[in-house]
Formats: sequence, structure tokens, C-alpha cells
Amino acid sequence: MDNNITVETKTPDTAPRISTWAIPEETQQFNWRQCWYPVCFLQDLPAKRPYSFSLYDEPLVLFRDEQGQLICLSDRCPHRAAKLSDGQLIDGKIECLYHGWQFGSDGQCLHIPQLPADAKIPANACVQSFKVVERQGLIWMWAGEAEAAVEEKIPIIPELDEPKFVTVQTMRDLPFDQSYFIENVIDPAHANISHDGTRNGGKREYAQPLEMEVLETSVDGIRGRLRGMRKLDTNWTRLDFVAPNLIIYRFNIPQRNWSGGLAFYSIPLGKGRCRIFGINFRNFLTWTNYLRPRWLEHWNRNQLLEEDLALIAGQQTQVEQLGVSLKDLYLPLKTSDVLVIQYRNWLDKFGSSLPYYQGYFTSKNADSECVHQNLKALDRLSQHTLICSSCNQAYEVTKKVKQISVGVAIAFAALAIITDNFGIRIAEVSASIAAVIVVFIAEKVKINFERAYTRH
Repeated sequence: MDNNITVETKTPDTAPRISTWAIPEETQQFNWRQCWYPVCFLQDLPAKRPYSFSLYDEPLVLFRDEQGQLICLSDRCPHRAAKLSDGQLIDGKIECLYHGWQFGSDGQCLHIPQLPADAKIPANACVQSFKVVERQGLIWMWAGEAEAAVEEKIPIIPELDEPKFVTVQTMRDLPFDQSYFIENVIDPAHANISHDGTRNGGKREYAQPLEMEVLETSVDGIRGRLRGMRKLDTNWTRLDFVAPNLIIYRFNIPQRNWSGGLAFYSIPLGKGRCRIFGINFRNFLTWTNYLRPRWLEHWNRNQLLEEDLALIAGQQTQVEQLGVSLKDLYLPLKTSDVLVIQYRNWLDKFGSSLPYYQGYFTSKNADSECVHQNLKALDRLSQHTLICSSCNQAYEVTKKVKQISVGVAIAFAALAIITDNFGIRIAEVSASIAAVIVVFIAEKVKINFERAYTRH
């Protein structure tokens, strides 16, 4: 088989056009600051404390003011560079924990305890503010000047506004660059191998050559579709990349009027780090969505991500240590890798403004050491549980149940020792054993919130 891919762009059958696709490609430019970035699911935003995140290693903080409006500021106090997110919220203002300077919604400093009452606050005692909005349950920030923000550019998913669709949402911090995550998601061929036997994953026996087509490409992204080649009447699955941070699969089963999809948004936290937001949506078997609590569903979603985690981090480390282009390193197939190579080519054409990237022919500011360190430092607890409201709450409840059950087991065991009545002693021993069983179960549940899945 000829492994050299030549990507052909085809005219889509049904696809709404992205605004710039009518503009000649050579005149298009991509500016990463003129974009919206997902920050947090609305339900995972803490109610009474600041929320820390970053964009390309620039520290940022998110919170609500006294009127409940979302506020995003640079997470660096102008006084002595302490992190504002380590502070507290007081009457809708964020207060630096170091010296108590307080900042309002526009980043202006409103109070400095060390200044006399009649002294004027310095004009440059301020931090940069960013425009933030909420759409479809996600909080978005505009990386450029607030006056230039265009809310219509937020890459929403129309199906999520339809009541007949249900969703499952999850998020995760990953120890590798955003581009490697996007490459992984835009590669459907790996699912039946890497996720063999995992619920919502794949099966090895279903691995097959794929027919893949690039329908359109522009500065705004890539539209493509794919289907298996074993059966001639297989339905097409739409697979689109909406720059710079959305990959979305859409499928339809016309015979049953079923439709759904899987969307992954992501934000580049920094070198060797990204945060992803997954949304599964469908209009069929909606009742099953209420059978599994969100925290339990996240065990499966995290396992799927963790099955690829070490592979992708290792892949990025290898690529950057070798220091050669992907064109010289990869051996792509026309029956599996068309969209992967198209995405890397997109970075070659439009990624020059990015702080760092790895294209197919070119790269910028690659660094494997940070990936190595991030992989060692993070696990499921820090990557997911502590930033997920559902899992964090369930985790805390599990720890309390275990702690109480240990006390109950010890108490009943002690009572059994001093009790003379045989019947009562049996009941106390049974209660102690039951409490020990609860401790054992609670520990197993607790581990699922803490430890990443590892292959056996």
C-alpha cells in the first residue's frame, strides 16, 4: 500500500459554511487571541471561591461579582505578583491573600489596607480583565481586547439547544499539548484497538480500513467525514475540527430517526498541559441518562482518556526528543490517518501566531521535558476529581462514610468483647463485620476517584 497521503478537498453534500471559507486560503490569517476559549462547565464553577486556570501559561482567575456576573482577571496581583486565586471573595471583589488588596469586575484596585484613608489608589494598581460569557453550560473567555469580542464566534452545538437531546459532560486536565489531544480525537482508527472492550470504547474485531474525506478546509477549521469500508451501505459519520478548540463527531441513523454526537472542547493551559471538556449528546434512549449519576459516568469517561494518556504523552516526548518533522517520522495510511495529517497541515498553514505548535512539516517552541514532568505529577484526583463538582462531592462523602464506618466497626467490636449475652454479642459482631464491609467498599470507591486506570 502507498503510505504517502495526498489530501483531496471535496465539496460537502450538506454542511453549513464557516464564514471565511469563501475567502481565498492564501489571504486568511489565524489569530489565537481573536478566539473564545472554554474555561469551565457552569455547574463546576465554585460558588464562593476563585477558580484558577491559565491560557498558554498566562495565569487567570474566574469568579462572580456581587450581582452574580462572571468576571475573569489576570491572576497576578500588581503589588508583589502573588496569585489572586489564592485569596478570597469579599462582597463580589477578589482579595489578594498576601496584603489584602481588593479588585473589582474591571480589574481596578478598589481597596489597599496599607494606604491612609485619604490617599489615592495608584492608577496602575490594576489587573487586566477579559470578557467572559456562558453558552450551553460552558463558560467562555475572549483572549483579546473585550471590545473586539464577537459572541457569534463561540462554537456552539445547535443540538444542545433542542430539548429532545440529553447530554453527558465531563472534563479532564491532560499532561500533554492541546494539539496532541486533538490529533488523538480526530483519529477514529485507534478506538477499536486502544479502547478494546471498554464501555463506550470499541472492539478489536471491528478495526477496519476507513473511507475518509476532507470536505472543506479553511482558517476556521476542517470539515470531514468517514465510514467503515467493510459494508458498502455504511452511514457516514461527520467529523469536524472548528479552530482552535473543538472536535465534533456527528452520526445519524435515519431508519430510527436517531442522531447524536461527541464533542470535545479544549483549552491550552500551557506547555505540555491542556484541559478538555467532553459532551456526549443524543436524542434516543434519553431515559438511560437518569440511571447513572454524573460522578459514576465519569469513571468510564476517565478510563477512556487514561487508556490513551500515557501513549500520547510518550508520543509527544518521542517526537520532541528526536527533533525531526512529523513528515519524516510518521508513516500515515490513507485508510486511517487522512484527517490527522490534514490537522497537522492546518497548523503548518495557520499556526504561526500560536505560542507553540507541532505541524506536519514545521514546529515552534517544542519542549518534551515539561510533558515528562506533568505526566509524573498528575493523576485522576488532581486531573479530574478536584475540579469536578460532582466527583469532588461524591469523593468527600465517600471519605466520610469510610471514616464513620471504621469508627462503627471498632465500637461494635469493643462492645462484643465486653458483652456477656451471647445473642447480643453475635449481633454486635455482625454489625462490626457489616461496617468493615462498608469500609472495604468505600475504599474501593475512593480509589476510583484518586487513581488513574492502568493497563494490565
